[in-house]
Amino acid sequence: MDTIILSDWLAARLDRAAAEPIYRQTLRLMQQAILAGQLPPGTKLPSSRTLAEDLGIARNTVLHVYDQLTAEGYVLSTTGSGTYVADTQPDTAAVNARRKPAVAVAGAQGKATRRDLNDLSNRGRRLIGQAGVSAKQWGAFMPGVPDVAEFPARTWSRLQARLWKEANPDLLTYAPGGGYRPLRRALSDYLRVARSVNCTPDQIIITTGIHQSIDLAVRLLTDVGDRAWVEEPCYWGARSVLQSSGITLVPVPVDDEGLNPREEDLQKPPRLALVTPSHQYPLGMVMSLARRRTLLEYARQHNVWIIEDDYDSEFRYGSRPLASLQGLDDAGQVIYVGSLGKMLFPGLRMGYMIAPEHLVDTFRTGVAELYREGQLMQQAVMTDFIMDGHLTSHVRRMRALYGERRQILIDAITARFGNELPVMGDEAGLHLVLGLPDHADDRAVTAAAFEAGVIVRPLASYYSNDPPARRGLLLGYACVPNDRIGPAFDTLARVIEQTALRTPTRAA
Repeated sequence: MDTIILSDWLAARLDRAAAEPIYRQTLRLMQQAILAGQLPPGTKLPSSRTLAEDLGIARNTVLHVYDQLTAEGYVLSTTGSGTYVADTQPDTAAVNARRKPAVAVAGAQGKATRRDLNDLSNRGRRLIGQAGVSAKQWGAFMPGVPDVAEFPARTWSRLQARLWKEANPDLLTYAPGGGYRPLRRALSDYLRVARSVNCTPDQIIITTGIHQSIDLAVRLLTDVGDRAWVEEPCYWGARSVLQSSGITLVPVPVDDEGLNPREEDLQKPPRLALVTPSHQYPLGMVMSLARRRTLLEYARQHNVWIIEDDYDSEFRYGSRPLASLQGLDDAGQVIYVGSLGKMLFPGLRMGYMIAPEHLVDTFRTGVAELYREGQLMQQAVMTDFIMDGHLTSHVRRMRALYGERRQILIDAITARFGNELPVMGDEAGLHLVLGLPDHADDRAVTAAAFEAGVIVRPLASYYSNDPPARRGLLLGYACVPNDRIGPAFDTLARVIEQTALRTPTRAA
């Protein structure tokens, strides 16, 4: 690139009417010229006085620019000799020695881009390729999302304002291992009554949610290549956490009684098993007592860690919430994880895990070492929210509201399809599963519904194997106002009729 006459080049590019100060413009332009080679290494710059006069700006402005260029290594200044452009060119020999051939890979929109495949690790490519996160997190019929519009924001704001008024310095620093002790004590009392867990406050570790709880357990208890049982189907987020840690997944089928290991599964004990016994995700069945006892005994004999994901069991319709698997564990093999976001609002990003007593110190050290937790002020607000009875009353009120919405959605399904499409997993939680014919492509239905303004998730994406065992759609009803459920389902029903209920033509 040709060498420029600096004063003329700058004068043509400085915008004296712009909001950006002349100093910042001059510095930015000179940096660009040096990096682009328009001011080659060794070029002597005009004196500050000369450049200031040529540009009609203050000499101090030029001095500040030169000082900054010197500080950042763009130029070298020598007393009595002048200011020269430094050699910032990369070492071509070193760069070429490490160069790998670029290959075409699929871009974000499916178009080929010239990128090195080594940009991502193998597990990184697998994680992104199988990601289940949605571009939208709210609306009909987004699964797993509570109605945040019903959250008692004024109560929360009042409790928060009271704590900020005190401005306790202890609440503004990093969290101690395990989190805010008064919150752990309040949660211990709450979970003992609501979920029949067996724990002390010291066993509770406050996390940012179920993902982090599982990640911590996996990092501390497994090595790369270890095997983990996961339910088939299972929650895609938990599957991603395990796979990104280098764990080998062993999909274990579920039936009406929950996890149902095959003989070949039992012959090779895994390092851990991830289960949702109180409300299987996504199909909704409850693990029977016999299966629970069998799993606990197998874990005890083979030293298998069980992660119990109890993600939304507070919302059960027609019966009381079921007791936890952890409450039956007398061998210290169960790690219980839960979330406060499902009960309150997802943006809270607050969850908890209950560690076996002999691992408490290890887990408290691990969470502090890996994540440097904070949010003590939020934890203090949550403590008061629980202790003043607001959590219990909010959950009770939302259980009634979600029960109404569940029934409205079921009635809409029945009115449109009768018994043609089965409804599964509606006894608890924030979603139900609408079954589709075996020939239907639930991923295609999901895409078409999204274009029509309705959010659903394909059941196929929760299976590790392809083709999946069942086809269906996950429909969340919790975040949909009562009067919007019917119209939104009418839209979805038209999509289903157009894309899923047509009998496929048989090839001649």
